[in-house]
Amino acid sequence: MEITLKTKIYDLISRYPFMEDKLIEINPKFKKLKNPVLKRTVAKIASIKQAAKVGGMDPVELLNLIRAEVGQPPVTLSIDDEPEDMEVPKWVREVPKAEFDGNELLDSGKNPLGEITEKLKELPAGSVVLLRTDFKPEPLIEEMRKRGFSVYSDRGSDEEYLTYIKKES
Repeated sequence: MEITLKTKIYDLISRYPFMEDKLIEINPKFKKLKNPVLKRTVAKIASIKQAAKVGGMDPVELLNLIRAEVGQPPVTLSIDDEPEDMEVPKWVREVPKAEFDGNELLDSGKNPLGEITEKLKELPAGSVVLLRTDFKPEPLIEEMRKRGFSVYSDRGSDEEYLTYIKKES
C-alpha cells in the first residue's frame, strides 16, 4: 500500500495497526483515535492531509513521518491550501438553530457528523448550526461541503474551533 496524503487514517491503521499508537506518539492530538466511534466513522473519511491539519502539522511532514515508520521513502510535495483568512460569510452572524459540542459527542460514543446531519434534516433551508471542538474538524468540513452545505470554520479561542454549517436547500 503506497501511503499518500489521500490515504485514509482508517486504511492506514487497518494495514499497520501499530500506527495508531505511533500517530499518538507523533502528535498527542491524535489520541482521539482511541475512541471507537471516531475510528469507525471519522477515521474512514479523514485523509492523512486532513489529520495533519487537525493536529496543526504540515501535511507533508506527517506523511513522511508515517512513510518512514512503515519503511517507505520520503516524498517531496508542494501543498496548495485554501487561505486561512477566508472572509466571514454574513450567515455566520445568525443565531444558530442548534449547537453541538463535538468533544462531548465523541466522548459519549456519538458521531458528530451523524448527529449534525440528522439535526439539519429537521431544520428549514437557511438554518445554521454550530459545532464546537478543540480541533479543526477538517474531515467533517469536507464531508458537509460534499453534501451541499455551506461551511465556515475558525478559531474561537486558543482552545476552541467554531464550525458553522448552513443548510442551503
